Amino acid sequence: MIKFEDFQKIDLRIAKIINAERVKDSKNLLRLELDAGDSLRRQIVAGIAQFYKAEDLMGKEIVIVANLEPKLIFGLKSHGMLLAAEDKKGLAILMPDKDIQPGTKAQ
Repeated sequence: MIKFEDFQKIDLRIAKIINAERVKDSKNLLRLELDAGDSLRRQIVAGIAQFYKAEDLMGKEIVIVANLEPKLIFGLKSHGMLLAAEDKKGLAILMPDKDIQPGTKAQ
């Protein structure tokens, strides 16, 4: 278990997918360009290509962890992580059920 104070450090935000594309030479990775409400667009690399087509994600709003340390994945810097759940039926990205302003904190 983690302490509530530690949980409060996690910055969950709504982000809108501006661009999505397969990562060259990878069967699992998509590169997502996001509007997360900050001044610059954010790039996230996610292992979801077996479940989602890049073109189907354009314009979708998702929930991200915005304050992770950047990580180099397949030669690309990833600035965050999207939230998803997986069971025997497949993977589902967590998405708001109505339009929400990018950058809005998730609670």
